[in-house]
Amino acid sequence: MGKASFVIRRTLQLVVTLWAVGTVLFGLFRLMPGDPTSYVVSSQMTQEARQQIIASYGLDQPLHIQYIKFLENLVMLNFGQSFHSNQPVTDVIATYLPNTLILMLTAFISAYAIGITIGVLSGWYRGSRFEKNAVIVALTARSVPTFYVGLIVLWIFGANLGVIPMSGMTSLGTQSTSFWQMVFSLDFLHHLLAPALVLGFYFMGYPLLIMRSSMLEVLSEDFIDVCRAKGLKERTIMFRHAARNALLPIVTAAAIALGYAVGGSVLIETVFAWPGLGREMVRAVLRRDFPVAQGTFMVLATTIIFLNFVADLAYGYLDPRVTYD
Repeated sequence: MGKASFVIRRTLQLVVTLWAVGTVLFGLFRLMPGDPTSYVVSSQMTQEARQQIIASYGLDQPLHIQYIKFLENLVMLNFGQSFHSNQPVTDVIATYLPNTLILMLTAFISAYAIGITIGVLSGWYRGSRFEKNAVIVALTARSVPTFYVGLIVLWIFGANLGVIPMSGMTSLGTQSTSFWQMVFSLDFLHHLLAPALVLGFYFMGYPLLIMRSSMLEVLSEDFIDVCRAKGLKERTIMFRHAARNALLPIVTAAAIALGYAVGGSVLIETVFAWPGLGREMVRAVLRRDFPVAQGTFMVLATTIIFLNFVADLAYGYLDPRVTYD
């Protein structure tokens, strides 16, 4: 199978997967117990007023008509109106998505910078105490639930020591003239520190373990002996030759990890009351705001699926040894 056939096949799989996710979301929220119209209609309304409101959201239509309409709107990136705020769901997503991206990218970049560096050193110093401790830290980071670490951090540094804020992105009463002025303020960075570190601690284990394994494989190659025979410094061999060749698995795995990072921020946003897309999704489910819940779920799922798709294509582009059979 050639590259073109592989790309076409993966693109079709991408479309089918998105359709399946959308179908599951549609069915999931309608199978949940309770009346989804209870949030938008009041028992004190007249019957006529109730029917008008229900019809305005299309909830009076048969289920299969709602499903077809849902898929049509999905293709047009129209997620409907929020039951809670009556805003378009796209506006709700546009409000909260930047907050999630800031938190996620801060944690992701710091985790990969630290994880790759420690992974290079632990592979280079194989069998040392440093390598053993690095592996223990990486496995701990991947094993302990992020919400558990977040609660411990909040309890110690927030409730007892009072050195980090307990919730939110800014202090109460803080006024900013623009979004970017808020982002670059010390108050915002103070609020960002704890959730970003907790999330980054979880992400760090993945690149650390991959980089260590990749370094061990690269260090057994003949060109490392050639570098030493040329009289190159050990630091030059480690970073310029060994680490650079060991980076390929990290680059391709990063796309997948980035997708999961978007989804993984849901728990941290909830624990630290960070007003991001994940926290809004949880709140929408709790208040039975189906359009917002469906829209936020769909955005997070699409991000993960699309980045997996990019990673598959990147494998073939970056590593010529990859076959498409």
